Amino acid sequence: MLDNYNLKDDVMTNIVNLLDKDGTFMEIVEEIIHETQKYLCTSHAAILQISVDNSWINSVISYVGEDEEPLPVTNMAIERFHIDGEELRCCNMSTATEQERKTLQYMGIKSMVIAPVFINDIRVMYFAVMDVHSIIEYNKEQLKFISDVVNIIQAIAQKKVTKNSLLSSYEVLKAILNSIGSGIIVFGRTDGNIFFENDIAQNIEEVNRTASKAVKEFLHMTKRRTKLLKPMEHYDPQSGLWFEVKFSDLTWIDGSAVSVCTIMDITQKKKNQQKIEYQANNDFLTGIYNRMKCEADLRTILKQAVEEDIKGAVMFLDLDDFKHINDGLGHQYGDVLLQQIAAGLQGVPGLRGHCYRMGGDEFLVIIPPNQYNNLDRIVENVIAMFNKPWYLMGTEYFCTMSMGIATFPDNSSEVHELVKMADTAMYDAKKSGKNRYSFYDSKKDVNTIKRLDIENNMRQAIATQIQEFIVFFQPVVDIQTRKCVSCEALVRWDSKTLGFMGPGDFVPLAEYLGLITDIGDYVLEEACKQCKLWNDMGYKDFHINVNLSVVQLLQKDVVKNVREIFDRTGVNPCNIVLEITESFAINDMDRVMKIIDGLKELGPEIALDDFGTGYSSLNYIKQLPLNIIKVDKTFIDDIVEDEYAQAFIKLIVDLSKTIKTEIVVEGIEDIHQFQLLKEIGVDYIQGYFFGKPVDAEKFEEMYLGKVLGKEAL
Repeated sequence: MLDNYNLKDDVMTNIVNLLDKDGTFMEIVEEIIHETQKYLCTSHAAILQISVDNSWINSVISYVGEDEEPLPVTNMAIERFHIDGEELRCCNMSTATEQERKTLQYMGIKSMVIAPVFINDIRVMYFAVMDVHSIIEYNKEQLKFISDVVNIIQAIAQKKVTKNSLLSSYEVLKAILNSIGSGIIVFGRTDGNIFFENDIAQNIEEVNRTASKAVKEFLHMTKRRTKLLKPMEHYDPQSGLWFEVKFSDLTWIDGSAVSVCTIMDITQKKKNQQKIEYQANNDFLTGIYNRMKCEADLRTILKQAVEEDIKGAVMFLDLDDFKHINDGLGHQYGDVLLQQIAAGLQGVPGLRGHCYRMGGDEFLVIIPPNQYNNLDRIVENVIAMFNKPWYLMGTEYFCTMSMGIATFPDNSSEVHELVKMADTAMYDAKKSGKNRYSFYDSKKDVNTIKRLDIENNMRQAIATQIQEFIVFFQPVVDIQTRKCVSCEALVRWDSKTLGFMGPGDFVPLAEYLGLITDIGDYVLEEACKQCKLWNDMGYKDFHINVNLSVVQLLQKDVVKNVREIFDRTGVNPCNIVLEITESFAINDMDRVMKIIDGLKELGPEIALDDFGTGYSSLNYIKQLPLNIIKVDKTFIDDIVEDEYAQAFIKLIVDLSKTIKTEIVVEGIEDIHQFQLLKEIGVDYIQGYFFGKPVDAEKFEEMYLGKVLGKEAL
């Protein structure tokens, strides 16, 4: 979005500079059309001349995109032209009138913006931007850009008709410079005398103040020619606004050598940039840095440690029994606890700016070399922090942690290896009891008894009793109709030895051990069987969403495995939605694209799951062939009160319309969230408000094809 913003500005600057170029009308306008297409990127553009007797229209200057055919606008009879050409008109095959649609069909185009060009108040031609491939809905910014381009073409045409330089008419020049939505000051290149200020530069105080300061700085530049090419950003502390300042040289109407200062308000651009940067580097829930920022910072610090032969450490923290707080008290309590812990870690002397949430209830702290001598004191302060109660919703609760410590470069100087070592040490500490810490030691057996027990039973179950893993289904509801149109397949483990376990108890270990592939393939096959059964029962369009773990997706034969499952079960692949996690989607984009493309060729839809859980995908999702974006529940837990969360969901909804994807919001737990999301315009919702995960038999009875939530609504 920001790149497109800069591109428009650069293109308009280039077009304005053509006002002073020598050459024929055809030559100059042809350049303008080509510059215009750099920003609009349509298949065709043209100047359409109207005959003197108003009987035909002919394309006299045109742009034809690469590999495109010219349009049939050579001596086109006026009777075939049913477009109202009195003012700028935007039409496409979706919004056009019946008569306009005939013209679009004759010309072989799907979208067109057309504006008249007048000379001496007589309409003599049109400027047209057309596309043969897409139905385009132009925004206000794009239409304003086209209108500005037409004004400039009209001025050039008037200049050529009157055989006078456009710049010889001060009034015309003034009108043009006043029509541009930026502050403009023209001043002497050497003495700084002001030749011209447009209305914006004169009348808007903060623009005038910024321009005056920028011009003074410009006149004192020692290497001005180099800096001319580089836009500069200026902050106005009095107004709190940001401006982009550009300089260029030209010859004024009297032949004077002048410079032009252009001042554009980029405050919103800066705010968007800051939001994107914050979102990319910070955990949404706690506000501290996220895993991606952690890896970047740690990589920099490790490089410094190796080069300067200095030491540091990382501390990996995992909360003890956090699941019980989430399950027993609710996620809202768990979220408050995570926020308090993040703030507490930041408050430990020496740790501010070095704390990261790695995901879930895991935190990592970097002890930089300048704090390494204080490691013992820092460890004591962290343990002391967890010895005190946490206040959740006015009530005291105790939550401890287990901490593993790895030093660098002694243990490792590689990011992922060092984090893994700290994680391993953490499990050793957890085995020793609560609120303990342990330094990494390669000689220690770091597997807890519980982990070994789960691992052994899980291996046996996968080998001989795969049926111990049960597939539950949670309804996905159309927010407008409240009808259950699909569901998500979720795995549970009913172990004969260990009892019933939710995914949080075994899935992370299964992923760590590489056993998740077998479990995932089993869940996918069971979901496909169930989907076919329900489709055959008459619910032919009913979909089932199935998660593919990162480990599954990284298998070389993942596409082959999925194809074989589809073939064995006989399911219609179009009724299966394969969910990939956000963290996988933005890692190694080239590889991800190949995998997703291979899966999509089989026929299923692709969903991006857990959107917003610590990674910023706004720069990536437009590259992925997604059908669905699933927004994580952390975005909507407090959405009723949180205006920022509301604004972000609206942003995602608008983005989804642009890239033609559907939005599913997870974790809906009350009617207020439901009503607000309905107003925002999300497509589907999922959460306890409409139904918890249940086995296939209960799902069929309670949710399949039914309208839900009547009692609550």
